[in-house]
Amino acid sequence: MSANDELKGWFAGRLPKDWFTGAPEVRADRDEIWIIGTLADVQLPGDAGPEAANAARSGRIKQFREDTRELRMQISEEAEKRFGRKVSWGARCGDAKEMFTHLTVPAMTRLRLPEREVLDALVDSGVARSRAHALAWCVKLVQQKQGEWLEELKAAVEQVGAVRQQGPLN
Repeated sequence: MSANDELKGWFAGRLPKDWFTGAPEVRADRDEIWIIGTLADVQLPGDAGPEAANAARSGRIKQFREDTRELRMQISEEAEKRFGRKVSWGARCGDAKEMFTHLTVPAMTRLRLPEREVLDALVDSGVARSRAHALAWCVKLVQQKQGEWLEELKAAVEQVGAVRQQGPLN
């Protein structure tokens, strides 16, 4: 069983059944666990426009955030003790998605002149505010453009982990 499977299982068993319309999305790295649940969509009159739908969905997410705050904090504390990572929450309703809290973790890197030139070009052009912002922009671009490749890479890492678990030193 992978660590992510354990997380998904633990949260599936720990979260109240009536919070979300299905199993929440559980994502994690070394620092943080994200729990993003889908809320029931809002029912609006047929003549309501997209602005009304967006406002209603945002309101539904805000209501969920306020109504569940105390129990979410309790569940977060339990999970943080068990898994050693911070827990961040979010909700999705229709097309609206909102993260309530989440970490921004610094990532140090050493770059040579050609890589710094790329970041500086993004800053100089106004695409990014700083080198750090430019680097985050590049990571998002890779995530969008190379999503399939990243998924294959993650699957390969999980396979290596599974093989390692079967080894004699476990």
